[in-house]
Amino acid sequence: MRCVNVTWDLFWDAWQINYDAWDTHTRNFAILKECNLPEFDRVYTALLEDLDSRGLLDETLVVVVSEMGRTPRVKRQRGPRPLDALLWMWFAGGGIRGGTAVGESDAQAAYVKDRPISPADVVATIYEQLGIDPDMTVPTAPAGRCRSATAAA
Repeated sequence: MRCVNVTWDLFWDAWQINYDAWDTHTRNFAILKECNLPEFDRVYTALLEDLDSRGLLDETLVVVVSEMGRTPRVKRQRGPRPLDALLWMWFAGGGIRGGTAVGESDAQAAYVKDRPISPADVVATIYEQLGIDPDMTVPTAPAGRCRSATAAA
C-alpha cells in the first residue's frame, strides 16, 4: 500500500478573514455550512469515487482524523471550544468494512460513552492494513530498548 498525506488548505481567498481552517472561533456555523463542509464533502467523495473507479480503493487506506473534538456548548463570539476528550475519524478503503461505527459519545457529544479508542488502537489498525504487525518489536534509542510497534508510535 502507498501512503499519501493531504492537508486541508485555508481557502483564504474564499473568506477574506483570518481563521485557521477547522479551528473556527468566529462565524463557526457559517464557515462550516458555507465553506468547509461542502468543500470537504466534494473533495472526499471525489477522492473515494476516483479510487474506486480505478480499482484502487481496496488497496488504498483513506484516513481522516480531526485534531480535536469540540464542546457541545457554543460560547458567544468564540464558537465551540476545543475538547480533547472526544474526536472523530473516518477510515475508508484499504480493506476496511464500510458503514461501521466504533464507539459512542454521550448525549451531548462531549465525552466517550462506550468503547474508547486509543492512539495506539488507531496506529495498530493502520499498521494492520499496511501489512505491518502492530505487535512486532521495534528497537528504539538508546540501543537495547524495545517496544511494540503501536507503543513506539
